[in-house]
Amino acid sequence: MRRRTLLIGTAAGAVTVGLVGCSEDGEAGGDGGGDGELPYIAIVSKGFQHQFWQAVKTGAEQGAEGKATITFEGPATETDVEEQINMLQTAIAKSPDAIAFAALDSRAAEGLLQQAQSQDIPVIAFDSGVDSDIPLTTVSTDNKAAAAAAAEHMAELIGNEGTVAMVVHDQTSGSGQQRRDGFIEWMEENAPDIELLEPQYGDGDQNTSANITKSILTSNPDLAGIYGSNEGSAIGVIKGVQESGMEGEVVIVGFDSGQAQIDAIESGVMAGAITQNPVGMGEQLIEAALKAINGEELEEAIDTGFFWYDADNIDDPEIQEAIYE
Repeated sequence: MRRRTLLIGTAAGAVTVGLVGCSEDGEAGGDGGGDGELPYIAIVSKGFQHQFWQAVKTGAEQGAEGKATITFEGPATETDVEEQINMLQTAIAKSPDAIAFAALDSRAAEGLLQQAQSQDIPVIAFDSGVDSDIPLTTVSTDNKAAAAAAAEHMAELIGNEGTVAMVVHDQTSGSGQQRRDGFIEWMEENAPDIELLEPQYGDGDQNTSANITKSILTSNPDLAGIYGSNEGSAIGVIKGVQESGMEGEVVIVGFDSGQAQIDAIESGVMAGAITQNPVGMGEQLIEAALKAINGEELEEAIDTGFFWYDADNIDDPEIQEAIYE
């Protein structure tokens, strides 16, 4: 019998630049100004290398169809803060009708956000928030709640005792901080017999995260579980465990739902993961941007929801809608 696991949430290259436009006729419109009739929304994401961002882009295209012209771009890696700042600067220079921004560094863009505000360009944050009150809303997963759900499943899977490691994608973005802190806080409050090792940071890079995982396993041969906080981190943890020959000996819990994670769950290497709703995130950031352009009020935060998925519920229709390959 399938065990239905969860929900939560209310709503539900070396490529340096990924560029896409969407207008009534579906042609690209990234030269900075839309098609002259539809509003132009410039979207600067954290990256382009993960399937997660491709799914966000798909959602943005769907949301913009017939309503707006968009561009969608991001740096080659999620460590390239300077490149992302350059992209944001270029986007502002094009005077779009709105900007959507997923910050790699929650503080680094403050000056540019002030510039956008001075030019009366509404800013919508998505995926990660920024340490600023300039964005009119933040469209994202409740990352702390999602990380707490991952911690709860990890505790259950290892019998509420043992040592657990964390491979986190970064400590500068809001999502990195929240997914780390949500996991830690749940464990501290609810699992006194589980020892958490200090978080290790793999920059969301699969190879770096795999090497970190192998090092952790060498130093902690009795490790009970490892948590990977995003797609790159989780795939790196899977690779590290496999290359260490420890499949089945360590419980792996992750975040996101690229093909490599789906394969690992179906083969039993990974126990389960949190999947966000990236397509819905893309759709809702467009909806929020259009409302901002029209002068409508927005809620401070727009929760796009999340699910826990594992081998028992991965084929459920609501999970299939949320995972991406």
